[in-house]
Amino acid sequence: MAKSQERSWSWHVDRPAEAMWSVLADTARLNEASKLPRHVIEEIPQPDGSVLFLGRARIGPIALAWREKPVNWVFGQWFEHCRYFTRGPLSLLCARLRVSPEGDGSRVDYAVEAAPANGLGRIMLATGFFAAAQRSYAKMVRDAATFVGGERETPFEFEAPAAGPEVLGRVDRLVSEIEATPHGHGVARRLADLVLKGQEVDLWHIRPLALARQWHTAPVAAIEACLQAVKAGLLEMRWDLLCPRCRVSKSWVGTLDRLPKGAHCPSCNIDYDADFSKNVEAGFRPSQALRKLESGEYCLFGPMSTPHIKLQIQLEPGEARSVPATLTPGPYRLRTLEPGPECAVEYPGGGFPQLIVTSDAVTAGPLGPAGEIALVNRSDRPRVAIIEDRSWLGDCLTADRLTALQAFRDLFSGDVLRPGDEVAVAQVTLMFTDLKGSTALYERIGDAAAYHLVRDHFAFLAAEVRENEGAIVKTIGDAVMAAFAEPAAAVKAALAIQDHVAQFNAQHGGEAGRGDIMIKLGLHKGPCIVVTLNERLDYFGGTVNMAARLQGRSEGGDIVLSAALLAEPEVKALLASYRLSEESAVIKGFARPVPYYRIPAAN
Repeated sequence: MAKSQERSWSWHVDRPAEAMWSVLADTARLNEASKLPRHVIEEIPQPDGSVLFLGRARIGPIALAWREKPVNWVFGQWFEHCRYFTRGPLSLLCARLRVSPEGDGSRVDYAVEAAPANGLGRIMLATGFFAAAQRSYAKMVRDAATFVGGERETPFEFEAPAAGPEVLGRVDRLVSEIEATPHGHGVARRLADLVLKGQEVDLWHIRPLALARQWHTAPVAAIEACLQAVKAGLLEMRWDLLCPRCRVSKSWVGTLDRLPKGAHCPSCNIDYDADFSKNVEAGFRPSQALRKLESGEYCLFGPMSTPHIKLQIQLEPGEARSVPATLTPGPYRLRTLEPGPECAVEYPGGGFPQLIVTSDAVTAGPLGPAGEIALVNRSDRPRVAIIEDRSWLGDCLTADRLTALQAFRDLFSGDVLRPGDEVAVAQVTLMFTDLKGSTALYERIGDAAAYHLVRDHFAFLAAEVRENEGAIVKTIGDAVMAAFAEPAAAVKAALAIQDHVAQFNAQHGGEAGRGDIMIKLGLHKGPCIVVTLNERLDYFGGTVNMAARLQGRSEGGDIVLSAALLAEPEVKALLASYRLSEESAVIKGFARPVPYYRIPAAN
């Protein structure tokens, strides 16, 4: 390979280093804005379990092919990205970025290293290649600084494909249609602008929770607006099966009945199963009739593509390396990019444990000095050491959360699993209600009046459940089963139901309380499986049985909840001012007496 050449540049910006890093390290977005070509990556598993990444692209008449080296980085500080070309004018191209605090702002250091492969490459490097790289990146730094300072809405200048008058008119009509429903929440126009003007990197996988954070709106409002936008034809919904290691989608389908039971991640070279709580994610993209997205990558690797990975560095056999890095306290996983063992650690702060890679293990070694992380590769081949945050993606709308929202069940009641399929849910909170003395009620006011009263009471319960971000799963006679992704939300709904039942009775009771109702209510949380039953998504397992049995312990007007539910910190805080009685009973289907708690009925 011909001798490489390197140029480096520095800029000072009056913006925080952390904020500048998050923009400049978003390499896929930056590459798209720079009008670099999309490329295709072929991932080839190797006999030792590693993966060979081969890239292909075209710039005008020039075809490019290269070997993609995994990016090295310390999150929030620096990255290094190199490509080794087998076709094209260059044999090597590396980019290095470092962002560090400097005075009241930050210093941005950027370097480009390149080596020619032929005469055209030598001419490129001898003329305007490095000057063009400097001009382009200097503009990106300026744009990033103005974005971080709140002076522009998007990180980089981007020219979206022009939409014709027919498309613009149709989008206007769809916005009006969405906002005419209870699910528009005033954000339909922003969704439409994203579809028409957004960068492709923002459109392949639209995440409602990320939009809610960016738009400073309630998460459920963004979710419901996206769901309604699918029904209207502005968006399409997709179900992604995320790899549990890189957390990137390697398989996706349009409906749950096409969801595979598992998938293979070629990047990590592992197989994995579907889990509604962990790696089945609901995402959205523009309707292809309004904006067609081209296939291809702008950057497969990059720190902001996998932000849970805080450190990723390749180590040669026998190499020991110490890098400056400071991580926030929390749960981390030590592993390698290549498939194999991993090690979980709880980091309280101070010195971080040494990451030691051997031929058959990844272990945590002695604590190092604060502000440094030591890495050791004791194996006989190169390994990419990784330290990742074990908390799951904050903006990931997992299937357990979406399917426990009333808007989803109302708008997409037909989106169910294949008959016979089942998918695990790590945790769901279930509420069962029933009417106390319903047989006597029917005898007292008659079948017709009782029917209307029960129907109205279902609507009352559904409103309280929806208000607290839950969903009615089914009704069974006079009883209701509801599901909630968040335990505290379920308890809030239960409290609201019992607080407002008197108001319901005042509105529906008729003469001298003839139609008064009293609601029995029980709650429990835990794991279960999701199945399709009677053409709707339903839950099955011991958690369902326990919630139903606890409702049976209710006396009416009170709330019975399990010890597991009360152990949730948010639930315990919510009920801190309530008087709870601790009880236990032998419950059918459970071998030992079951402890539970009762919130007495209000006097």
